Amino acid sequence: MANLTIKEGSKVRLHFSLALEDGATVDSNFGGTPASLTIGDGRLPAGFEKILMGLSAGDQKHQPVAPAEAFGMPNPANIQRVPRGSFDSAIKLEEGLVVSFADAAGNELPGVVQRFDEECVTIDFNHPLAGRNLLFKVQIIDVG
Repeated sequence: MANLTIKEGSKVRLHFSLALEDGATVDSNFGGTPASLTIGDGRLPAGFEKILMGLSAGDQKHQPVAPAEAFGMPNPANIQRVPRGSFDSAIKLEEGLVVSFADAAGNELPGVVQRFDEECVTIDFNHPLAGRNLLFKVQIIDVG
């Protein structure tokens, strides 16, 4: 059986890790169950898919990924001010707290509390890794 290489539409099982430039691991499944995905289904940012293209089962790669190829740059329009009264009084607000809202389609939209006062809460809806240079490490388990 030929060793298939990753291309558009390939079904891939892999181990991966994402780290910040300082080496701090953000996410990893090494030592756990491999992730499964289909190349081109939109679940993985384009920059990560580009790194996978042409790899085969058993291949490993470790490569930096710029923000534009990963989670983009922070967009100032994604920082919103929400009236303090919109929050349940039982929620203890603090900077860095992740809160969830529903978008117009009813999908979950997480945001991070940046600051707050008695009147207003400032929420950042940018991806937490937006604007960050990342290190992507991958080990391909199999390609179908």
